[in-house]
Amino acid sequence: MTESTAPADPAVPDPVSDAAPAAPTPFHSLEEYVALPRLGTLALSPDGRRLVVTQQGLDAKRTAYVTSLWEVDPTGVAPARRLTRGAKGEGGPVFTSAGDLLFVARRAEPGTAESDAKACVWRLPAAGGEAHVLARRPAGVSSVLAAEDADTVLVVADTLRGARDEADERRLRDLREDRKVAAILHSASPVRYWDADLGPAFPRLFAVEGAPLPTAAAKDGDDAAPAPVVADPGDPDAERGTRDLTPDGLPGFEGAALAPDGSFAVVVQSVPQERAGLRDRLERIDVASGERRVLVDPGAGEGHASNPVVSPDGRWVCYVLETEPTPTTAVDQQLWVVGADGTGARRLVADWDRWPVSAAWLPDGAALLVVADDTGDAPVFRVPATPDATAADVERLTEDGAYSSVVVSPDGSCAYALRASYVAPNEPVRIDLATSEVTQLRSPAPSPELPGWLTEVETTVTDPDGTAVRVRGYLALPDGADEANPAPLLLWIHGGPLSSWNAWSWRWNPWLLVAKGYAVLLPDPALSTGYGRDFVQRGWGAWGAAPYTDLMALTDAVERRADVDETRTAAMGGSFGGYMANWVAGHTDRFRAIVTHASLWALDQFGPTTDVPSYWRAEVSPEMAREHSPHRFVGDIVTPMLVVHGDKDYRVPIGEGLRLWYELLASSGLPADDEGRSPHRFLYFPDENHWVLTPEHAKVWYGVVSAFLAEHVLGQEEQLPEVLALGG
Repeated sequence: MTESTAPADPAVPDPVSDAAPAAPTPFHSLEEYVALPRLGTLALSPDGRRLVVTQQGLDAKRTAYVTSLWEVDPTGVAPARRLTRGAKGEGGPVFTSAGDLLFVARRAEPGTAESDAKACVWRLPAAGGEAHVLARRPAGVSSVLAAEDADTVLVVADTLRGARDEADERRLRDLREDRKVAAILHSASPVRYWDADLGPAFPRLFAVEGAPLPTAAAKDGDDAAPAPVVADPGDPDAERGTRDLTPDGLPGFEGAALAPDGSFAVVVQSVPQERAGLRDRLERIDVASGERRVLVDPGAGEGHASNPVVSPDGRWVCYVLETEPTPTTAVDQQLWVVGADGTGARRLVADWDRWPVSAAWLPDGAALLVVADDTGDAPVFRVPATPDATAADVERLTEDGAYSSVVVSPDGSCAYALRASYVAPNEPVRIDLATSEVTQLRSPAPSPELPGWLTEVETTVTDPDGTAVRVRGYLALPDGADEANPAPLLLWIHGGPLSSWNAWSWRWNPWLLVAKGYAVLLPDPALSTGYGRDFVQRGWGAWGAAPYTDLMALTDAVERRADVDETRTAAMGGSFGGYMANWVAGHTDRFRAIVTHASLWALDQFGPTTDVPSYWRAEVSPEMAREHSPHRFVGDIVTPMLVVHGDKDYRVPIGEGLRLWYELLASSGLPADDEGRSPHRFLYFPDENHWVLTPEHAKVWYGVVSAFLAEHVLGQEEQLPEVLALGG
């Protein structure tokens, strides 16, 4: 199918309007790269005629990303069209059973300052017209759910635990703000998550009531107070009230699914257990009564339930179960179903050795469309829901690429999804479920031209027990790399560690460095997903063993290529990839430079201080921490290192980066000299999190990384970003 170019979007600044000639590709210019639009999630109307996608782009000041909603033609004929243009963006789109589009947005209303605007649920009528507020809460709304076959609408909103009602909620929030109080008293773990402090407000689930709220009309006289006016019950544009379904709160809320008939919701709730542990269970909440009961509780030592989706007839709930690991037994991710009454829980296709991520029911309830990591891709599979189904009954529907946000048409003839890979970011596609044909739809964000090409690489590693294991990855090469002009090599190690280099990442993008002339190796070592449980087990509890061996073996194989320069190499990684970069630094001097971002350095320190210590406790035992902690080998580090860390990173706390930086200068094999000079560098972001997400900071990140690599790998001087204010 022929692709189209989306019409110009006046709300997104032109990335080259004030620049001299355009770069060969957007990856040759950080200004152009951060301005590229990027797609997020899909929503399909109940009749299957409307498909909406979220798109991120730069705001007017080019210093933040905002999300807008675009409509994509499911037939692939018409170009995408923009639906919303809010200054602060819109997100979380869902369709009501009547076809109205609901979304969450912070928009200033008449008489309200932009800075005071709270996130509300907005309704864009199917029949046309302007969007209006459907529901609000005193502190704003975080997400909205709508039933497919009923007029039930639920919202999730943070609420102070001690607030008796909405008026008391406002009073307590004003009290804390006026008194400049931010203190939070906790009685259980965790106290923070990723980059957010938990509490004193926690999520609750509210039902949007059918009756509209009273409006206000002015009395006679300019200074008279407004008088309440009874709303017209039939007015579809009137704002609705909310009813609290969870007055006891959902302090461990991690997501929810709504039954198609709107009668009940299934929430994922993280609950504390002994010794500061946590487990994720599923709870069923009746929408009419608010009755709440446990649906699935794996129990201590059994696992964590997540990602529920209710069957079309409301009788079954499919969910993902992450098994509870031990120091010697790796975690597994499995697909399960349970009756909507909490009975009959069973695993689907127990012999299917892949890593399921998400599922969507087919209309007849006989099977599900499941996305699972598989050998460098994340395809869509058709998985039978019958008790006797085996792996032989699982059908792979798509070939290359990683799929997400899968939604099924009402008649079950096709599905829509976002497809990505390391040659293209998310693009909307239609999957014919009879023929498996995948058709690319007309996207509001066409894929950018690449500065090179991608190939698959592999090698064979022999484990200590004599088993031969295939290890693979991707290699991104710059245009023009050949035997006469071999490219310097950058080994880029993924995080996780339970992850795979199988989908486009705007944050970890190899093409920016390919545009600088590097060949970038994206390996999937032991612990990577999509290769079976045994492949994960190879590295479980032994991060410095098989994962390191795999990385070095694949690097060796790539260095034997004629179009790669084995004399000019570097290594880089973030999070667990940063851990591996640190481990590499202490175990080989083969690389000219190493970049370590948000990295684990001292495992005994990391375990108790990360945001969810109980998650890591099973694998990072005291024995494992002693044997596999990179900090023990600091004296063997003789390679220049660039350390990068954000202060708001609660997953890998800043203490890891600070200790690594200090010990590099004080104790490494390449310490600071008598005048305090060192080839090592520390890039610190006081207000960034685990990933460094804001566009200007992303530019700084890539600019500093590029300059560091240029100095040590290429022997060239590259200008650092001016905004660092270093002068000269």
